[in-house]
Amino acid sequence: MNTQVSSLHASIVSLDTSIQTLTDLIQSQNLEFIMEAHDGLSAAVAAQAGFKALWASGLSISSSLGYRDANEASWTQMVDVVERMADASGLPILVDGDSGFGNFNNARLLAAKLQQRGASGVCLEDKGFPKMNSFVGNRHLLADVDEFSGRLRAVKDSVPDMVLVARIEALIAGYGLDEALERATAYADAGADAVLIHSRKSDAAEILEFTRQWAGKLPVVIVPTKYYKTPVSAYREAGISTVIWANHNMRAAIAAMRTTCGRIFAEESIASVEGDVATLEDVFGLLRYDELSAAEDRYLPKHA
Repeated sequence: MNTQVSSLHASIVSLDTSIQTLTDLIQSQNLEFIMEAHDGLSAAVAAQAGFKALWASGLSISSSLGYRDANEASWTQMVDVVERMADASGLPILVDGDSGFGNFNNARLLAAKLQQRGASGVCLEDKGFPKMNSFVGNRHLLADVDEFSGRLRAVKDSVPDMVLVARIEALIAGYGLDEALERATAYADAGADAVLIHSRKSDAAEILEFTRQWAGKLPVVIVPTKYYKTPVSAYREAGISTVIWANHNMRAAIAAMRTTCGRIFAEESIASVEGDVATLEDVFGLLRYDELSAAEDRYLPKHA
């Protein structure tokens, strides 16, 4: 059995169990929520908040590494970050695998390595390589349906127990619902466990209409970054499976760090910000320094 060791939580978490947990979330009849994380620290914070699973966001991980979300970060860098997230949180992780970093061979290699490092699922979008973030510009060329279906089949053949989500970019690229539905059907036939329908509009009308016409053939996952004012009740009524809060930890970190850096620079002091940042004790507690202290007492020699 595959296992991942979480030194921060002093436990051994079965990857099989994590995959089953993510599968149950995606297939649940109740609306479920997955929280973005982009490193070990944000993963630990999301776990502490009570989330059941994590979204390893391509945008957020790229941003945290100082890259743009245009395949500037390599797949090996992505895999390394996911491993730290898994160790720090002990939670199932659905990884934003972009378009698979190439053809079917790159996609299956990515998925296999992600599973080795503790990921429970991967989401692939039907674009070519390199891709551009869906909210930037208007050049979003879609992959050929048959070619992308081959990527999905290759992943499913390589890691059959891993959760596979097919992300449909037809609405992002300016095509209509018919194109999105045709692609969704093809990807279901190729072995996807769920479809993620993506939109850049400020309301959820086209997402809800897609879901209505799709009629539950596979679970539907959404990312309401742009249509954030839509009440969650609308998703429940539509029978949507899972909502991904896709980039808010990263964006919150930028805002908080910018404010803190600005104040310290202007005041040439840290005195006024001390009450507005996490205490060192909070940091030590989050990362389980108490476990390390207890382990030192147990394993290091006693000195007179």
